[in-house]
Amino acid sequence: MNAPTQAPTDRMRGTAGADLADPAFWRLPRSRRLAEFARLRELDAPVRFTPGTGPRTPFYALVRHADVRAASRQPLVFASAPGATTPEPAPWAKALFGNSMVNMDGAGHAGLRRTISRAFTPRLLAAAEENISAVAGRLVDEMAAEGPGDFMRSAASRMPFEIICDLMGIPARNRAAILARIDHASEYVGVQRRGRARLRVPGRGLRSLARMQFEMAGIARERRRAPADDVISALVRADIDGQALSSRELGAFFSLLLVAGVETTRNAIAHGLVLLTAHPEQRALLRSDFERYADGAVDEIVRHSTPIIQFRRTVASEYELGGRTFLPGDKTMLLYASANRDASVFGDPDAFDITRSPNPHLGYGGGGPHHCLGAHLAKLEMKALFREMLERLGDVRSVGEPGLIDSNFDNRVGTLPFTF
Repeated sequence: MNAPTQAPTDRMRGTAGADLADPAFWRLPRSRRLAEFARLRELDAPVRFTPGTGPRTPFYALVRHADVRAASRQPLVFASAPGATTPEPAPWAKALFGNSMVNMDGAGHAGLRRTISRAFTPRLLAAAEENISAVAGRLVDEMAAEGPGDFMRSAASRMPFEIICDLMGIPARNRAAILARIDHASEYVGVQRRGRARLRVPGRGLRSLARMQFEMAGIARERRRAPADDVISALVRADIDGQALSSRELGAFFSLLLVAGVETTRNAIAHGLVLLTAHPEQRALLRSDFERYADGAVDEIVRHSTPIIQFRRTVASEYELGGRTFLPGDKTMLLYASANRDASVFGDPDAFDITRSPNPHLGYGGGGPHHCLGAHLAKLEMKALFREMLERLGDVRSVGEPGLIDSNFDNRVGTLPFTF
């Protein structure tokens, strides 16, 4: 084991750069933040940042592709518990709502993930793939009939939400209410709240989460009485080591699938339209032979936009990585948004190139046990929607700048005007 590097101080992190612990950093233009990540990648070791307000827990920013990937594949050292998001979920919240799979490690995480994976049977996935094409076609039918507007409302948000609901088996009567709960529960994740909203907004998010889980519990009770060929039915009959999933476990998974599965994909779809609009030569190449270039286009959209900016990890045992020795209890930030622009891995990393090969982006995680379960479906959704739009809506394109929402967690798009 290498000798520990010098213990960092607040002065050490003031290396003529921006402060990732300052909420103001995450309100900077994205180009400024990417430039700061590039500067941090050139340093000898990960830098420690200490928040100036709120919980003053220092964290190290892992910004290089190799470091983020290595930490992702060492879950016994870089643990997701007690929480992978910022702030970490309070123990009472876990007790009330259940512990999300993203905050779990070891046998507990492996058992739950294995049970959930079994619920996605080959028959269900085959039906989902067929349904993806049908939903994409219907959405583009409606876009053509309604004309230009807000791309988020017309297609980007609806595509993943409808696919997830169909796959899970959520009845049509419940969908509008659940979509509203998702929007409220995720609206301020990773955002610095100001004024009275610092007290009011978290309560609203928790109330929305509680109401969503209450509705999902009702659907689960129906499926226990009358199972159908859907994921909810499979999960209410599933067990982990002989123990049936509790209502909290089911609720926590449903919340993760609905919020994470919808949020990440709708943001990737929106950024995809922006990127294809800003790079007409790439758009023309994709239209020239969609089947040939579609997979590369999806990967490059995810790399370039990186819908999830970062996740947190807590160091469980002494470990040397990237020029620094981490000690138990240290907090780290896995910055996927920086890793996906690492020039040592991606030639001309700021360019948008749908022919980029290889493209080992970390947009779905850095590998290891927490690699995104829904990555395959998300890619299929993006391909199906862009195929329909490019073939049938002619010069479909974004108009002006997207309405981005300040967040240190995800690269979120609030509104996106489009035309065709």
